[in-house]
Amino acid sequence: MSSLRLVCHPERSEGSHLAQCQFNNVFRDNFEEAIDFSLDTGYHGNDIIINTYCRSIMKNYKIRIIFILASMIFCMEPAAAYSLTKSNEPSERMNTDLPLPESLLLCGESIPLNDSWSREMLDRELTIAAWDTPQVFLWLKRAGRYFPYIEKKLAQKKMPDDLKYLAVAESSLLCSVKSNQGAVGTWQFMAETGERNGLRTDKTLDERRDLEQATEAALNHLRSLKEMFGTWSLAMAAYNCGENRVKKEMKDQQENDFYRLKLPEETERYIFKIATIKLIMEDPESYGYNVPESKIYKPIKCDTVKVNITNKIHITNFAKAIGTTFKMIKYLNPQIIDDYLPLGSYSLNAPYGTAEKVPGILASLSYHPAVTVSGKALSKKQLKTKEKLDEKN
Repeated sequence: MSSLRLVCHPERSEGSHLAQCQFNNVFRDNFEEAIDFSLDTGYHGNDIIINTYCRSIMKNYKIRIIFILASMIFCMEPAAAYSLTKSNEPSERMNTDLPLPESLLLCGESIPLNDSWSREMLDRELTIAAWDTPQVFLWLKRAGRYFPYIEKKLAQKKMPDDLKYLAVAESSLLCSVKSNQGAVGTWQFMAETGERNGLRTDKTLDERRDLEQATEAALNHLRSLKEMFGTWSLAMAAYNCGENRVKKEMKDQQENDFYRLKLPEETERYIFKIATIKLIMEDPESYGYNVPESKIYKPIKCDTVKVNITNKIHITNFAKAIGTTFKMIKYLNPQIIDDYLPLGSYSLNAPYGTAEKVPGILASLSYHPAVTVSGKALSKKQLKTKEKLDEKN
């Protein structure tokens, strides 16, 4: 059986973009700490490498500070500075503060913006997000590829459409991104939580990176949290910091309203970040963002085949047999970690229109290394050496 399927593109070159808006501040702080450390240690040894390094830092200090300040200015440039109105005049938003709505619903629940704490929290997240120009543009472009599938699943499960913005808050819609805590994928599952929700996570296959598998698991998990806590705001908070932490704080503080509950700062900001993403993505032009339809990323079509792999098969052999490349199979299957097809039963993505070939090809393939010499498989290091020798010859 095959099905038309959406694939989450790994976008490796952008894997570190989640922290882009904070890069300059972190770089500046770390650089100044390095300077302070060099001065405080009072190192007077004869190590040429260390001495040269220290002299280099001091020599280029002023140059680097100028670079940091310049890059900070560029990074903080608002989207409106790059956007033109219909009259081809620069937007005036670059000189004005961003307006806050008088009322706002998130997952059908009202955010109490008449409360100063809630209003200032939303103001903070909106100011940070709306002025992170590159990130917002990428949100809007990636949404064209991933939102249709997420929206369809939400509608099927009769869950609030706003929950799609939680995925943006978690990963910026990058399926291969990994947090410092070890959360992986579009929905940022920890391994234990992922496995508890039916996702396979091992050294060869990590279904947290599979958009469709992870979306199914995330929505089931969120629905379970909603049943547990009664409101979507508390369910999303529990998704962020864990249901046990939310239960403990509710019991200790004798409160069952998210907006009256003291939770970890990251979790308190989390709800308002999701609300901010909703505001911007529902009406991007109001915040200075205009993305032509031609630049919106389109869903990637492929066939999905249920497989049960019992033999060790190198992806290159499978790819060549089906008429494509190693790179394409990895592109369509970001959940595959190794260079071999994982053993066991799971869903395998193949180029669109090739589903009928897959069972026969897999049945005919056994263990065949991608490159061999006299029947012996080469390691990556040996392969590079062989390529260099071939070039010389």
